[in-house]
Amino acid sequence: MKGRIIFLLEEKSMKALLDSFLPRVFSGWMEGQHFLCVPHEGKSDLEKSFPRKLQAWTIPNDRFVIVRDNDAGDCKVLKKRFVILAKSNGGNDPLIRIICQELESWYFGDLSALAAAFDKPSINSQPNRKRFSNPDRLSKPSLEIKRLLPTFQKLGGARNLAEYLNINGNTSCSFNAFFSGVAKVANEMGYKPVT
Repeated sequence: MKGRIIFLLEEKSMKALLDSFLPRVFSGWMEGQHFLCVPHEGKSDLEKSFPRKLQAWTIPNDRFVIVRDNDAGDCKVLKKRFVILAKSNGGNDPLIRIICQELESWYFGDLSALAAAFDKPSINSQPNRKRFSNPDRLSKPSLEIKRLLPTFQKLGGARNLAEYLNINGNTSCSFNAFFSGVAKVANEMGYKPVT
């Protein structure tokens, strides 16, 4: 067995996204067999829990990816703190990815996916492409998405977007860093993404 990638996540909407997105981009992947998403009850729960999980994990060949929203913090400081926590507990060497600023930033990085997922072509307009050209700089993308889609719900929205997000051309640097990091870990484990 090649092992699985275990995603330790801040919350359930990221799990909803990854459970459908990952099998699309890694052909044949099945949840539980190739990857496992473990949501937490927010930032503090993730931060308290992940060092213990890394230390206690006994399944050989499994690799870890820790994903957390930045939420206007200093992403370099946050990532450094997570690296120190992971090493100080003698756990595995996880891939740590910080989303700038929230998961919704990734959606604004692919306006065509956002428009298709909600059957609202006007979202992918030239003014919006200009306005959201650097989605990682949006201070509260969750509020911006509510302005565009007043009925948007985090879990349902994540499930919808999972079917449309493209691994190429996303303007969110944090999405690209996440995906390239996961693709590298997967490649080291013998898995290849669909391009």
